[in-house]
Amino acid sequence: MGDAYLIRSRSTGFSTGVWIIVGAALVAIGAVGGWLQRDAPGRSAEPRTEFTASNPPAGPPTALTTGQHLQWSRCTSPPTARRGYDCATMKAPLDYRKPAGRTIDVALIRHKATGPNARRIGSLVLNFGGPGVSGVSGLPEHLNQYKPLLDRYDLVSFDPRGVGATIPVRCGKTANDTGYDGADACAEHSGALLPYIGTSHTARDLDLMRYLLGDERLHYFGVSYGTALGAVYAHLYPSHVGRLVLEASVDPTEDLDEEQVSQVKAVQAAFDRFAAHCAARIRNCPTGDGPEEATRRMARLADRLKKKPAPAGDGRNLDADDVAYAVADHLDLGTDGWSPLAKALAALIDHNDGRPLSKGADDMGSADHAAIPRDNSRAARTAITCADSSLRPGFERLDRDEARVKAASPVFGATWSTGVYLCYGWPFDGERTTPQVNADGAAPVLVVGGTGDPTTPYPGARHMVRALGDGVGVLLTAEEEGHGTYPLNRCVMETVDRYLRTGRTPPSGTVCRGSMS
Repeated sequence: MGDAYLIRSRSTGFSTGVWIIVGAALVAIGAVGGWLQRDAPGRSAEPRTEFTASNPPAGPPTALTTGQHLQWSRCTSPPTARRGYDCATMKAPLDYRKPAGRTIDVALIRHKATGPNARRIGSLVLNFGGPGVSGVSGLPEHLNQYKPLLDRYDLVSFDPRGVGATIPVRCGKTANDTGYDGADACAEHSGALLPYIGTSHTARDLDLMRYLLGDERLHYFGVSYGTALGAVYAHLYPSHVGRLVLEASVDPTEDLDEEQVSQVKAVQAAFDRFAAHCAARIRNCPTGDGPEEATRRMARLADRLKKKPAPAGDGRNLDADDVAYAVADHLDLGTDGWSPLAKALAALIDHNDGRPLSKGADDMGSADHAAIPRDNSRAARTAITCADSSLRPGFERLDRDEARVKAASPVFGATWSTGVYLCYGWPFDGERTTPQVNADGAAPVLVVGGTGDPTTPYPGARHMVRALGDGVGVLLTAEEEGHGTYPLNRCVMETVDRYLRTGRTPPSGTVCRGSMS
């Protein structure tokens, strides 16, 4: 079976492209300036007290726990981290079932807290989504999103297993190729690593990280896929849960195929809302007089591009699948992506000019999937997903699942349907059909869901709260379009920040009004 394009990445909705689009509107409240290359905040001159934890994780040998100390030094890469950041390498067992065996290096990055020493809570570990997103690159890119928390926390992130500098999986044509050439290439170049890069293994790395950072409990902020990682951690280590935020939550009750269907329905619904807005508010709307006409026009566009892709600049072309992914990326931005999307579709539909849509996708970090990738994120995303999921359907079910996804969305279904083949022929068994996230006895975990999220649909947040267990999951609802709501929604930002500073969760059923109110 040839390579099937991936299930849509569950990464953070607030990439650099978001802030390029909305920066002018938000710079007045200081939400995004640093994402546009502003210098990182200065450090406090007060002498720093390092924290020490007394509860090392059970299992790893003392050489990796009490005998290991993180050696922080100035980062040499990425270039954006050379000022104001420290980097370190953590030794961890490759296989936690054989903790005294082979070790791996986990790449970490930190920006020290800038507030008074006496007010510092500890470290806040961040995961920006994916799977397959580098935290070492992501922290400098996204620092200003979390800047208000620097008065109380060191901000820390890392490259999860399989990603970036942490045992990166290689699935390209050669061992040095960062691209994705299918399951056989993964087995050839990274077969020895593939059984050990799933989410449960990374969650165990998190607990070792917590201890070495000096925290008795883990304080954590996970976005999109990062919510799965945080929830699995809570299941494995309920007594070590500190203040956990799960923002734009995935649905832990859905298997990989069910997730495909839910996601494509959600992105279709978001497109329909865009089309209705476009018809009512945008002159010469390229999608016509409403959702039904928009669907017809997009079908005609897809047929045209199948015959002849549209030029997109730099020698690239846009085919029907590229357009579907690029449109979905704009929808991830919420209402701030609607006007740029209308302009880009007008250029493509009326003038066969794919450059605006392609450039918009590039700015958001989702370049043409046919291009050579800048990192191993696609390979890592596939490998982690297939390490987590035990689904290995035969052809009869694959055909049925493909038809089911196609039928769920007239605009995006055909493109999304190839994702059902993602783990077909994968050389190793996956861990589970759905993740274990029940965390009885854990401290309260704040789960944030947006009602108009096209990538991690809102029902997933409700299901996550129930799956975590009574008295653990606390739901914060945001009536917002787009994938992720922190910090764009002021109510969400204030509620989350208050929880992280004080440990107090909002009342059950709290709703933050926004673009869908």
